[in-house]
Amino acid sequence: MSLTWPWALIALLAFPLLLAYRWWTRRRRRQQAVRVSSIALVKAALPGRSAWRRRIPLWLFALGLLVLGTGAARPQASMLVPSDSTSILLAIDVSASMCSTDIPPNRLTAAQEAARDFVESQPEGAKVGLVAFSGIAALLVAPTEDKDALRKAIDGLRTARGTAIGLGILTAIDAIAEINPDVAATGVELPGGGGAGGEYEPDTIVVLTDGANTQGVDPVTAAEQAAARHLRVYTIGFGTTNPAPAVCTPDQIGGDAAFGGPPGMGRGPGGFGGYGGGAGRYRDLDEETLTKVASLTGGEYFQAEDAKELTEVLIDLPTAISLQREDVELTAWFALTGALLVLTAVTLSQWWTRPSPLRRAPG
Repeated sequence: MSLTWPWALIALLAFPLLLAYRWWTRRRRRQQAVRVSSIALVKAALPGRSAWRRRIPLWLFALGLLVLGTGAARPQASMLVPSDSTSILLAIDVSASMCSTDIPPNRLTAAQEAARDFVESQPEGAKVGLVAFSGIAALLVAPTEDKDALRKAIDGLRTARGTAIGLGILTAIDAIAEINPDVAATGVELPGGGGAGGEYEPDTIVVLTDGANTQGVDPVTAAEQAAARHLRVYTIGFGTTNPAPAVCTPDQIGGDAAFGGPPGMGRGPGGFGGYGGGAGRYRDLDEETLTKVASLTGGEYFQAEDAKELTEVLIDLPTAISLQREDVELTAWFALTGALLVLTAVTLSQWWTRPSPLRRAPG
């Protein structure tokens, strides 16, 4: 916790001053006390009051003053709060193995449905970008609020050979650098080599893959680049261990343009070979690498073995992603707590010292 106005702590002097004033008034009352002939009669006439009833209001009042004095210094605490400036780069694996039918009708179709649900679940103002990767990576949609453009790009995903997870991460970093001036592009040398310390940027990368990296930059090396720029990478391993045929629908086979999308959509070169079927395919995830990528960047690794699990993971992600650590002022809470303590002290003091009828002496 930090204090915006630390000099205001001088208000805490009210506590020792209160104690000094109480000591002085009690001493003065003792000096001015009048002797009476029968102390027993006075005790019989006055209601009894235990020591703890005398002390509780005083200490509650003193504690209230301490809390109010601390609140005057405007205390702040570092907390996780929702951020309205988050952009999420969704990097989807479109390698040939995504045509595996272990998740009906095939993995790519299930991933497309989950991605569409993810886009639809985003609140107004949220920005989502789309990266596709197989042997190379391409930015299909820069971070945008345009859900129609995102849906169109998701529907147009095409398969190709190879799995370049590291390139997918680097492409997502460059896409974030285009919209966030605090994030350097991957070709820029960072002062001091960067570092994973400090606060994370609000923009985040989510990598969905069903396999292991087969070419291009090593995913861990790419993750180090993301960590140096304070970008979190969440990884999702998709698929089952059940062998199944790989069957692409005609519109899922890669064309001349990058990933089968319209010319100009992708930033990578085109010319992928199609993949229309084959022998049994199964999940060949490098979970150790995916976990390390997430750990290095402050993200988390998730595993999804069916379409429902994948949809749940994607839809639940923004809850964690959109939380950013910020300094939140706690003055109002200190003021409310202090006022309640003081009010309680005054109320108890008045209640326990309320006058009561004198009891008649026998006779």
